[in-house]
Amino acid sequence: MARFLIVTDEAGDWRPYLPSENMVSVNDYLDMGAYADSSATQVINLCRSYDYLSSGYYCSLMAEARGHRVLPRVMTINDLSQDRFFSLPQTGLDKLPADVAVLSFKIYFGHTDIPALEKMCRKIFERFTVPVLDMKLQKVAGKWQIEKVEPFAYQDLNDNEQDSFAKYLEVFSQKVWRMPKPSKRYRYEMAMLVDEQEKMPPSDKGALKRFVKAANRIGMDLKLIGPNDMATLGEYDGLFIRSTTNISNFTYRFAKAAEKMGLVVMDDTESIMKCTNKVFLTELLNHNKVPMPKSMIVKASDPDWADNLIATIGLPVVLKVPDGAFSLGVVKVKSRESLLEQAEIIFSHSALILAQEFLPTDFDWRIGILNRQPIFACRYYMSRGHWQIYQHHQSGRVSSGSFDTLDLKMVPKSVVDAALKAANLIGDGFYGVDLKEVDGKACIIEVNDNPSVDHGVEDLFLGDLLYDRIMTEFLRRIQLRGF
Repeated sequence: MARFLIVTDEAGDWRPYLPSENMVSVNDYLDMGAYADSSATQVINLCRSYDYLSSGYYCSLMAEARGHRVLPRVMTINDLSQDRFFSLPQTGLDKLPADVAVLSFKIYFGHTDIPALEKMCRKIFERFTVPVLDMKLQKVAGKWQIEKVEPFAYQDLNDNEQDSFAKYLEVFSQKVWRMPKPSKRYRYEMAMLVDEQEKMPPSDKGALKRFVKAANRIGMDLKLIGPNDMATLGEYDGLFIRSTTNISNFTYRFAKAAEKMGLVVMDDTESIMKCTNKVFLTELLNHNKVPMPKSMIVKASDPDWADNLIATIGLPVVLKVPDGAFSLGVVKVKSRESLLEQAEIIFSHSALILAQEFLPTDFDWRIGILNRQPIFACRYYMSRGHWQIYQHHQSGRVSSGSFDTLDLKMVPKSVVDAALKAANLIGDGFYGVDLKEVDGKACIIEVNDNPSVDHGVEDLFLGDLLYDRIMTEFLRRIQLRGF
């Protein structure tokens, strides 16, 4: 379990706050070899100054040398002095009174006392992970800009600000004051990122509980975190993303931040980038001669794209939005008129469309692959009266076909081999490869970097062993990194 340390210049600096055995002076922390017995340590550096070669600077530098996770990191300190003109997230600023042109406030561990600016402050904290930031904004030509963003010494906070600081430090790490010690201590701690608001998450609650139990069985503590918990990443050794990934949403930011901290991450940012864009994936598979449907990348700038598509692939044809998921942004068109109509809709959002030949089958294969080894096999059948597994109704209801889960030994060798070849082009993470089998030949549809694992579906054949294998792979990677 991670140890927690608060480092400040002098012990007396902490007098306004509740006594804590976690507080140490910077002089004690900087002693050669001090606190170096464990890398599983989270350090909050509250020194008055982070100036280059100051005690505060050396505190963060020494922490990183010891393998501790420190806030702020040395790179953050350097960024603050060199990169202050970053793009300010405008979230919430439109809710301020129209006559306000200048705004000064503080951000405590990603929080502020101005409710409208909470989301914006979290984004700023993701960029500059400093305990207390002093912010000054000014409205210029109707748009807010940053006039000042600087670390602020908690020692100089007034009474009201001290209350806010203490409150948000408690939120940031409740372990310091009120979290009871667990009855069982674990050597490693992992975070599992989920989004409770997601309608079709990669894992249902039954599967999430089994992941937690599997981690506990091998000596790891697995805790669920949400989209607003990025500031807590430093407490963990690994991050398991169980929310639908996309370059443009919070999952990619979490993966990127966790990688910078040295955590073991699934899915890693490179896998997210490669898998979530179908245009990229198609080009990758085609270049490496992986069997796939006839495909064509359609450009809005090409005036003859429709004629070329019909001549190359024919009709009916399937059009795909580059970053769609769960059959969203996927349409089948049967006529030239429908082709032009649907393409116009997609082109309004994307400069490119992926077009693929329509291969009617009763089911799609899904081969789960972890660290370049197949671990499960499912057949997902098409929704009744529909050509896809998932059918999205106008009412908002989603229906799906049946499924079965098989022993890998019962899966045609051509299917497993094709799935491995495709997944190995992405990396050594956790993937779900979708394939069709036509006339005895396997054909790759896509590679998913965040494959579904639902209780009673993907685990139907292996049971708890599936969760054990995935968590054991995390343990192996964490141990290789020397946590």
